[in-house]
Amino acid sequence: MKKMNFKNILFSAALAAGAMSLASCSLEEENPGGFTMENMAANSVESYQTLLNQCYFGMERFLYGTDGFMELTEGDTDLWTYQGNQNTSYTQYFWFFAGAAPNTTYTNGIWNSLYDGIGSCNMAISLANKAPFKTEAERNVKVAEARFLRAIYYFNAVEQFGGVTMITEPASSMNFAPTRTEPLTIYKEIIIPDLEFAVEWLDKGNDATTTQPTKKAALGMLAKVCLQTKEYATDEYIPEALDAAKKLITDCESGGSTYGAYMYPTYEEVFAEKNNKENKEALWKHRWYAGSDGHGSSNGNFKLNRNDEKFLCNINKFGAREDNQTSRLTWEGSQAGIFMPTQYLLNLYVQQDGTLDPRFHKSFTTQWNANRIYEWDESSKNNFGKEDAIVGKKLNTGDLAIKIVMPQDADYAAEVSKKVTANYLIVDYKDVYDDANKNVITERGAGENMFRYFYPSLNKHNSSNYYVANASKKRNGNLNATFIIRMAEIYLIAAEADIYLNGGANAMGYINKVRQRAGATPLTGSASVRTVLDERGRELCGEYCRFYDLKRTGMFKDNSYLQATHPDLARYFKPEYALRPISTTFTNGINNGAEYQNPGY
Repeated sequence: MKKMNFKNILFSAALAAGAMSLASCSLEEENPGGFTMENMAANSVESYQTLLNQCYFGMERFLYGTDGFMELTEGDTDLWTYQGNQNTSYTQYFWFFAGAAPNTTYTNGIWNSLYDGIGSCNMAISLANKAPFKTEAERNVKVAEARFLRAIYYFNAVEQFGGVTMITEPASSMNFAPTRTEPLTIYKEIIIPDLEFAVEWLDKGNDATTTQPTKKAALGMLAKVCLQTKEYATDEYIPEALDAAKKLITDCESGGSTYGAYMYPTYEEVFAEKNNKENKEALWKHRWYAGSDGHGSSNGNFKLNRNDEKFLCNINKFGAREDNQTSRLTWEGSQAGIFMPTQYLLNLYVQQDGTLDPRFHKSFTTQWNANRIYEWDESSKNNFGKEDAIVGKKLNTGDLAIKIVMPQDADYAAEVSKKVTANYLIVDYKDVYDDANKNVITERGAGENMFRYFYPSLNKHNSSNYYVANASKKRNGNLNATFIIRMAEIYLIAAEADIYLNGGANAMGYINKVRQRAGATPLTGSASVRTVLDERGRELCGEYCRFYDLKRTGMFKDNSYLQATHPDLARYFKPEYALRPISTTFTNGINNGAEYQNPGY
């Protein structure tokens, strides 16, 4: 993303707020200098670029990679529970409020950011004709950038909140009684046309292009949003989803000359940190900047890509590990996260022959070394069921400290046989997960099951690339990019679209392209929507997909799917929770707030 200084960041907030036609306050002020946005746009192409830069503001603050967006797109699904399966924290993200009255303000940040972004995009689109571009083609490239981003804002607004207020022009007055437009209408009139325009006019870019959308990003997102319209009981846009996906697949398999589409030959290359900044498989990625000369995040120079903070189990519950600054800067990290894989997610990786899909051990970390000298004591002996002789034994820094073993691991029996005697902590999958009840074991004997805090930890977002803002306070800005959509997903979009259109004649071929790349056993037989959904879980877990996937495939119509996959969550599910609450901070400021709010809140 282009660097923004603090003045630009403050300006973008004011610009976006002024562009909204929803409830806000305003002051009538004299404008002796005669400054207008029109004058700014007309001044120079560089001035117009300043307006266009502000279109990224909302995304940078509350969307991909920021604190809370992973929760909104992956939480409250079949794949994740909260750390240790505790249901008293983060209940709005992991437990559908756990039976309590819904929190109706936690969406305030994303709601505001979506309309900040929409307002800025509308301004940039409407004023493009004022800017002194040399050719219409140059103008259209810039308009395509704004329209792409507007489509992204509306896509997330509709999938999080349902029918929202549709605004396509800069505000000329304040509306204290806004109306809502049906989701499919917003897809038809804004999201899809905006992305079609972006596909036509955006540049091809290259692997180093980051944040700024390219032609392949637009084509990939077009395939994704067209497929998502299936949620609204229509097949109208499924042919376009399949067509867009096939264009990228053809390009990918023929060398990428048209769009630059590419899929790494091995799965581990996708998330190798050396490939992060110029990742070839990512169709669209976002990366922050921070350095001694300033930073490009309005959240602050240490609140950049926050995904590295989300998935690590609480290894610090064992005394051989501690959360310290040195460890935080390593790829494995030490800051406990909030996402715990469910029993269902882990079992998606068990293949029909009983072996583990190779993606499991490449996607999840299951062992850690000590980062401090540790001596076993009586309390830890009892917590982890060790023999009496363990008391007094030591682990030195760098020794193996924690090892999680799966029943399918080759060394499973050997490791379990020494679970009570080994001087490191051996965590048996069966100590944490209950396959019969499809959940997490929270109690052990008469007390708490301490093993539940140790589980396979998703490492797709791990980083050792940081800007250290304040070492003493452990404030480190993650400089790695986050991948918003990548080529493997396109194959799975094609598979699902093929099922809807052709009964799945070609679907298994698309699925097996992804599986074969991962070294997984190819699937046989005919593919169903559930086949695709399961494969998306294995390939795309932790990549901003699952909440929308369950909506699209009808798994939130009642609690039957969750009852079969995540029964602890199913207890709290209501169909109206497939939409998030519109922040009451907003609805309290309009005249028709009760009517505007989503059902159930």
